[in-house]
Amino acid sequence: MCGIFGALSLTDKFDEKDFSKFVKLTDIVSYRGPDASDYKSFDTQNKSVNKSQFDLFFGHRRLSIIDLSDDGKQPLYSDNCWIIFNGEIFNYVELREELKSKNYNFHTNTDTEVIIKIYKEFGERGFDKLNGMWAFALYDMQLNKLILSRDRFSIKPLFIYNQINRLFFASEIKQLIPLLEKKELELDNMLVFLQQGILDFDEKTLFKQIYRVKAKTNLIIDFNSKQIEEKKYWDYSNEPIEGTDKKINSMFRDLFIDSVKIRLRSDVQIGSLLSGGLDSSAITFSALNCTGNSLKTFSVISNQKEFSEEKYIDIITQKFNIHNKKILLDADQLKNDLDKVIEHQDEPFNYFIPVAHFNLIKALNENSDIVVILNGQGGDETLLGYLRFYFFYWKKLLKEKEFSLLTKELFASVLNRTAIFQFRLNVAKRYMPQKLLTKKNFLLQNHNLINVWEYNDLRTSQINDIDYYSVPFLNRYEDRNSMAFSKEIRLPFLDHRLVDFLVNISPDKKMKNGWSKYILRKSFPELPKQIRWRRDKKGFVLPESKWLKEDLRDSIHSMFGGKNFLSQFGLIDSNKFLEYYNDFLNGDKIIHSTDISRIFIAEKWLEKYFN
Repeated sequence: MCGIFGALSLTDKFDEKDFSKFVKLTDIVSYRGPDASDYKSFDTQNKSVNKSQFDLFFGHRRLSIIDLSDDGKQPLYSDNCWIIFNGEIFNYVELREELKSKNYNFHTNTDTEVIIKIYKEFGERGFDKLNGMWAFALYDMQLNKLILSRDRFSIKPLFIYNQINRLFFASEIKQLIPLLEKKELELDNMLVFLQQGILDFDEKTLFKQIYRVKAKTNLIIDFNSKQIEEKKYWDYSNEPIEGTDKKINSMFRDLFIDSVKIRLRSDVQIGSLLSGGLDSSAITFSALNCTGNSLKTFSVISNQKEFSEEKYIDIITQKFNIHNKKILLDADQLKNDLDKVIEHQDEPFNYFIPVAHFNLIKALNENSDIVVILNGQGGDETLLGYLRFYFFYWKKLLKEKEFSLLTKELFASVLNRTAIFQFRLNVAKRYMPQKLLTKKNFLLQNHNLINVWEYNDLRTSQINDIDYYSVPFLNRYEDRNSMAFSKEIRLPFLDHRLVDFLVNISPDKKMKNGWSKYILRKSFPELPKQIRWRRDKKGFVLPESKWLKEDLRDSIHSMFGGKNFLSQFGLIDSNKFLEYYNDFLNGDKIIHSTDISRIFIAEKWLEKYFN
């Protein structure tokens, strides 16, 4: 896990002054790689390393995880190729053996060198073989081309700024902002964020001219032809997986345990977050089976007893004799870090959960020596764990006139006191046609992005949720928060083999008898019953409504009672928003706290970057 920066020119040369500037832009994210740094510049015409006259620059900040020796230092050279790499390739052991059988020799024990050898053997299409999370730049000196590649599910960030015949790329937006001639807001994407709460659904960022490299994509720059080409290297298989429940469950269990197993490969301390919920318990149980009970686990406990998950954490740790350290967080104090989190995130976020997550990683950093953290992000998206997917499923059954199955599901949900009992109007309203709602509209414009629930079938909705809606945003805040403290988070649920398997099994394997994540519940009978069949998973609950109604009340009234950026950009009517906010203060049940926090955080973000 690291930080990278690069620059290239297709017409003229950079000089030593540019080199110094690029070193500084690399080092802006030194927290992503505190262990080492190095910088290389190349003259692609002469195919040489040259500091005074060059048209390609590589900068790297290293967080040492695998092969802690200087052999792992980057930029790394092998087989006439140079690479800078942020991330991990978890199946590098198996790939190394495959390549050795083809007479490839290795000079390091890194996963980085494996990427180069895979490329030399299979070309760009070989990146399909990589199981991991990555953003890398690979310069092939022989073919004189540069390849920028990003993992399948937006786990690792990679941004570009295209300036007439020059291209700059980086791990974080803040490295590219100093290169902009003028900061301009991407209004359409800000509008989508204000209305729907998502940002990472396409290649645009909120800064005009700064873009994301698309997930599952290679960007290929040919220095000879001066051409730039975008190629997708992976996609879902679209092959339905059929079989008995027993067979499907067994296949899932094997894939899941192997996903955890290869994510335990590390030359530094590794631990697991254990919340007491189903996802983190399954990860921890699988990791224990692979490590022989030597895994350290960490649990965050709220000081608000009514929201505490401590009871369930104790159930799982006592059953399997798990080494666990509990970290107490004062929920009321978390909002004090809002400005720090905005600074690290580079773009706004939908609610205060990223602030809680930032404090979780900070507490972990202060209370342990672990560098690598296993986490359950992606479980809700891949296993249809969100309540909304049950609404989509019922809608599908109704549309297909599967009345018998729909009745059975509704009855089972009532009997088991599951999905139908978790219905909340202020959440369900997001999936209703706007004409059915009477809420005040304080937004001055509308966007035309298709909502995730408007796709024709459940599989398409799930894939789009993974590719454009939930997963990219969650991965963004996980990456920035963890790297702020030089920690690497690994996500077993986002192993591409597992994701492809889960989108290709029928919905009734994932949702059944009113239960979400049904296949996970059935595949791990060793887990305590109290955790396998929980109905009331809370997570770390924040007093967000209290903050917005009490602690931040004066700030919000002051912010939107006078001049504000959202109004100046023509995005909101401040008076209508304050009316809406006052309805929230007075207990309007259809208004969710995120409807307010999203606007408040967006304004705070604009104050920082456009003041």
